[in-house]
Amino acid sequence: MGNRAPELVICSFVIVSLLVIHFFSDLLRISLGGNYLLDMTLSQLVEAQSKDYAWLLKLLVNCFGYSCVFVPGYLIYKYVQRTNYLERGNKTFLHTAVNMCITGNSSYEPVDVIHIGSGTAERDRPTKRTSSQEAVQLFWCFGGLMVSYLTWGVLQEKVMTQHYYNFAGESAKFKDSQFLVFANRLLAFFVALVYLQWQPAPTRHRAPLYKYSFASFSNIMSAWFQYEALKFVNFPTQVLAKSCKIIPVMLMGKIMSKAKYESYEYFTALLISLGMIFFMSGSSENSKASGVTTITGIFLLSMYMVFDSFTANWQGSLFKSYGMSSLQMMCGVNLFSSIFTGASLSMQGGFMDSLAFATEHPKFVFDMVILSICSAVGQLFIYHTIDVFGPVVFTIIMTLRQAAAIMLSCFIYQHSISVLGIFGVLIVFVAIFLRVYCNQRLRAKRKRAEANKPKIAV
Repeated sequence: MGNRAPELVICSFVIVSLLVIHFFSDLLRISLGGNYLLDMTLSQLVEAQSKDYAWLLKLLVNCFGYSCVFVPGYLIYKYVQRTNYLERGNKTFLHTAVNMCITGNSSYEPVDVIHIGSGTAERDRPTKRTSSQEAVQLFWCFGGLMVSYLTWGVLQEKVMTQHYYNFAGESAKFKDSQFLVFANRLLAFFVALVYLQWQPAPTRHRAPLYKYSFASFSNIMSAWFQYEALKFVNFPTQVLAKSCKIIPVMLMGKIMSKAKYESYEYFTALLISLGMIFFMSGSSENSKASGVTTITGIFLLSMYMVFDSFTANWQGSLFKSYGMSSLQMMCGVNLFSSIFTGASLSMQGGFMDSLAFATEHPKFVFDMVILSICSAVGQLFIYHTIDVFGPVVFTIIMTLRQAAAIMLSCFIYQHSISVLGIFGVLIVFVAIFLRVYCNQRLRAKRKRAEANKPKIAV
């Protein structure tokens, strides 16, 4: 019995935490006027509240769902540290799972050894590329991100706006965007897992699994804040925030990773943001530009930029620290994203509602599968781009993708672009050309400095 005591304690952490969280969620449900006889879910009760503070209630409910993962995980982490469970525990399935989450290995190794080995593993990968190879890689990443996410955006708008008909001919709209996130992340996880089983990564995975939870959580939160902000800000304000995203990415990189950027990188970042502001402001329709920007909307957009900047920089730091492959990153992040969104959906009661909608509307299932495939392919390009070129280049490509989406809309639906929009496009391409030119000049200068460095005789 003594040998099983640590496993029982760990399981009790999970059970007790879930019971406490469910208790508080029931209190919230009752305070919102819910009654078990009315058969209303927590998400439906939140939707019925006033628009002014419904977003805050949604955030609270989502955090309740995410705490189903964070709270027992934190308690288990502290318990394992205090009791040295990994060193003296039995080699059971639970021991192996906890070991993988905390140390990144199926057999216990000290954390210091893992970090020392990770640096050498990362350096074993080939890093030298010619200019032509780098150009081909950049074109491949740019094209993949553009095609996958432009298609994904069109399908996402279709799923969230059109009516679906059931077998009886009745129409209904699908409203739960978090279920789409869950389906996208779950499919992406299995795609990455199957590919890793079919073609294993060249280096052994060393990163503790819990490290992926931070990038996963920030990615989910950034998407949620972005969707909620659209209810409080007008169209120009929303696109201005997205356009200027490269600046907080660089600031977050300086804070988190102590990254150093050249003066031309700051200058071109400002130019790109300015050009995108001109282009998107000149491309927005008057009907979409109407509306009042509120303090709540500005706060939500600010939180979106903070979380989104953290995601790219945290993934970049994981690549540098542990040298994992893009597919390993994709598998780890989507594993926790599926767990987080699944827990939140179960807590809100919207999980079964979404599944019932899917069974009654087969066309929705088809659109959701295609949407999830586009999301999975897009994630492959996201992690590959961050791995090869870093978070700043990735943000530039995704910022340009927004402009491409509006250009595509103008081409299909005969929208007009003002002179200000055309001027913004020119500024963006001049800034990109200037950034590439300065980068090449700097690399050439460093190569000449290395070549001219005097060699010390041994």
